[in-house]
Amino acid sequence: MIIAVDFDGTIVEHKYPSIGREKPFAIETLRQLAADGHKLILWTVRHGETLDQALEWCAKRGLEFYAVNSNYPAGSLFAGSKDSSPKIEADVFIDDHNIGGMPDWAEIYQIINNAHQRHHSHRHGRSNAFLKNLFGL
Repeated sequence: MIIAVDFDGTIVEHKYPSIGREKPFAIETLRQLAADGHKLILWTVRHGETLDQALEWCAKRGLEFYAVNSNYPAGSLFAGSKDSSPKIEADVFIDDHNIGGMPDWAEIYQIINNAHQRHHSHRHGRSNAFLKNLFGL
């Protein structure tokens, strides 16, 4: 899955333009999601020096991103291109401004794994539980 994740208020406490303290288990969870094969996109209002600081902060903790504020890695043909939309396309968005608030990182990991398993099962021709329940199949 492609996972877009905000920085301020999500990975760290919201102290922009400074970097707040790490949210409990944020880095460990994101590293595990990357190890599970998910592509992580850093999706943030930070730019320039403040973005560089956030990326360095994450890298020092062993967290690297597939892309930053883009669907394409830096240096790819479409990164920053006029031919690509500035809107991020992702399967999941993790942000502290979610409707209903932000769940803790353990719950986020479970939600993503459950969604990934359902998506994977559906793509491989297995029955959709929703349709089973709806139509009694």
